[in-house]
Amino acid sequence: LELLSARVTPLILRRLKGEVAKELPDKIESVVRCEMGEEQRALYDHLSGQLRQEVENKIEKIGINKAHLDILAALTKLRQTCCDPALLGSPDGTDVPDSAKLELFEELLREALDSGRTVIVFSQFVEMQKRIIKVIKRLGVDPCWLHGGTRERDKVVARFQDPEGPPVIVVSLRAGGTGLTLTRADTVIHYDPWWNPAVERQATDRAHRLGQTQTVNVYKLVCAGTIEERVLELAERKEHLAREILGSEGTSEAKKISTSDVLALLR
Repeated sequence: LELLSARVTPLILRRLKGEVAKELPDKIESVVRCEMGEEQRALYDHLSGQLRQEVENKIEKIGINKAHLDILAALTKLRQTCCDPALLGSPDGTDVPDSAKLELFEELLREALDSGRTVIVFSQFVEMQKRIIKVIKRLGVDPCWLHGGTRERDKVVARFQDPEGPPVIVVSLRAGGTGLTLTRADTVIHYDPWWNPAVERQATDRAHRLGQTQTVNVYKLVCAGTIEERVLELAERKEHLAREILGSEGTSEAKKISTSDVLALLR
């Protein structure tokens, strides 16, 4: 790493936001964990074992480079189980387990609203965003919503930025990754963590940018003992590697995922 860093440093100029925008207030990041209930945990453990075996067999058969869709489908199912088992549906018509994370989110948001805070909620799944909005409305707020299919994005942003507008906006991680200014918010909640730290940071920085006058509190909601914790670990390793080599997330090596990474996520 030292040798590689020495060779690329003369070709790279990196300026951190803290160096060029020293007037920005602090950004405080926290990981908030919750324990699944018995039924949700049983469902997760069953799917985890089943999907790990299926993916391992697929990789052995055709190789990891050709198994991307199978890997993505397996990882997505586990992540959706953590978010809310209702996202998977109920093929046999039985009741799905309650979501421990959705309950945690409701509690965290209620506290934030009671404290007069203004909140951005990021999630990658549109169906999860709809369920999040139901919880927000139950708390007496009709939130703004920005996703990939939103037209007139500027009007949605203006409504949220208006001091008289709703104190919550729900944003798709991809739709809100760049080009938005949401500095009215002083609280950011990442409902489901993502393994690309650069994308997640860009989303957070919709609030933590020039024009922000308040400390920004960032919460990442994670189900303990699940793929979500391992996603965070993987993201931290990628970020460390990128920082050591380039001082940024611009290296393709930092974006690669190995077979061992995949199986570790599914364990």
